[in-house]
Amino acid sequence: MSTLIDARQRGRDKSADNRARFLRRFKGLLRTKVADLAKQRSIRDSTQGADIELSPNDISEPRFRHRNGSGAESRILPGNDRFTRGQKIPRKPPTEGQGQGGHEPGEGDSEDVFRFALTRDEYLAILFDDLELPRLLRTQQADMTETRMRRAGYTRQGVPGTLAVPRTMKTSLARRIALGGSLREQLRVARVRLETLEQAPLPEQAPDEAQALRAHLEALENRLRTVPFLDELDLRYRASVPFQLPRTAAVMICLMDVSSSMDEDLKDIAKRFFLLLYLFLERKYDRIELVFVRHTDDAEECDEREFFHGTKSGGTRVLAGLQKVSEIATRYAPAQWNLYLAQASDGDAFGDDGARSAQFLSEHLRERLRFAVYLGVGNEENSTLARNYRGVMDGPNFSMAHAATRDQVYPAFRALFLPC
Repeated sequence: MSTLIDARQRGRDKSADNRARFLRRFKGLLRTKVADLAKQRSIRDSTQGADIELSPNDISEPRFRHRNGSGAESRILPGNDRFTRGQKIPRKPPTEGQGQGGHEPGEGDSEDVFRFALTRDEYLAILFDDLELPRLLRTQQADMTETRMRRAGYTRQGVPGTLAVPRTMKTSLARRIALGGSLREQLRVARVRLETLEQAPLPEQAPDEAQALRAHLEALENRLRTVPFLDELDLRYRASVPFQLPRTAAVMICLMDVSSSMDEDLKDIAKRFFLLLYLFLERKYDRIELVFVRHTDDAEECDEREFFHGTKSGGTRVLAGLQKVSEIATRYAPAQWNLYLAQASDGDAFGDDGARSAQFLSEHLRERLRFAVYLGVGNEENSTLARNYRGVMDGPNFSMAHAATRDQVYPAFRALFLPC
């Protein structure tokens, strides 16, 4: 029988295995808590992690306990001035004193809470665990690339900001060792020769050769002293080269009716739905561009703040908004961008506007869009626009949902993206 021991050094994240085991073990419970939390959080909060509160009963496990006796006990506790023999004691006495959260000792019951912090990635992974873009083919990754820089060794030319100091010092030390070692060896040989001549001089050649050796020694010593500590040849700079990184990109076009019938509560429902769709697409694509289009009788492109908090109001003409979306779609090449349309409206469409809007969506936008979602907000689920849109739902890239209150946004979103 073999035994495997994981001896990897995890550094700070030493509890990674325990954390992953906890997430796997209580995944169902965490999914329920995250789903409830998603119905309450704002857009800013939903882009961050989350603290999940679990009661001890939720994560408790059965265990055996040893107990003396047969199970029936009769005990008399000292200092009992509240109860008498035979009196029935309620299971949960009324809370008195400070209770939970007080700084002074008190009486009554309190409840322990286990709090588990989820990171942003863990929160989104649980939130969108079993969801998928239905029946869609993503644009080829090779059709769109991004230029990035990566390290490519060292070079002798560069700007001061990229100077590699450790590498430069190593090069300087190697040069000084090489040059100084050669000069020192020449000095040693010259000194030995000079000592030999001085000890046993030849009558004719000794004075001249000794003088030449002394001059040579002086020149070598001068050269050794002038070896610079740092030379321009020693400088090394960190080199970077560009490379092409394949990426996928998406455009999310948010279209919302801002007519007088769309009050702040309905806009808030639409805002939460747009947030969920954006976070979901963010996990599928490397880059996402957001485009906001609002419409009353006419349509206009605006920024996010004006989109959700603008005071513009008026009548309702859905066709104008779809025509504006078609105009915006021409800015993005289909071979490079994946276009998604998220539309929110209370469904009020007057005259033939609903039928014309459904026809325009089917004939002019269906082929350009990867996916189109219509969210009906408000109490009227079978609105005029919804009835007309149902006629174009036979295609694979169009879906409808309805949410009358905030707590219905997440269930409606899940119904759209559950795998088929």
